[in-house]
Amino acid sequence: MSGTLIALGGLPGTGKTTIARALATRLGALHLRIDTIEQALRRSGDVGPLGYLVAYGVAEDNLRLGSRVIADCVNPVRATREAWRATAERAGARLVEVEVVCSNPQEHRRRIESRRPDIDGFRLPTWAEVTGRGYEPWDRPPLVIDTADRPVDVCVAAILEVLSR
Repeated sequence: MSGTLIALGGLPGTGKTTIARALATRLGALHLRIDTIEQALRRSGDVGPLGYLVAYGVAEDNLRLGSRVIADCVNPVRATREAWRATAERAGARLVEVEVVCSNPQEHRRRIESRRPDIDGFRLPTWAEVTGRGYEPWDRPPLVIDTADRPVDVCVAAILEVLSR
């Protein structure tokens, strides 16, 4: 039995975690949030790439059990995307890649500037940090979900439609 890996990516403030939580609830899936893992690691020292490495291992174990796993992370570079692909492949799991975007810069900025951390001790990025961070274009087309003017349930439905194929 193989599972399904839904690898979300996108800049902070686009709605990844909101979608991931709703999707995990709907599917009974494991929600792997890199921010949570990295904050736990930060409490014990340097993070570096460890957050992603831990998540790849936990995801693979659960995929081998036939579980659905939602990876909730910025996933900003080709290397992280390839690592999620390799994780799914090693587990014999299906992979659905989703890029979450907010095409309205004013709305995106409003979200960044108005949100509050929901992880103890976690510092959210500023608008300048979000717009100044490196984010490579995807090397193969993912499912793109634009959250600028779409409610969460519509975004989740689009992902569920792809999963049903």
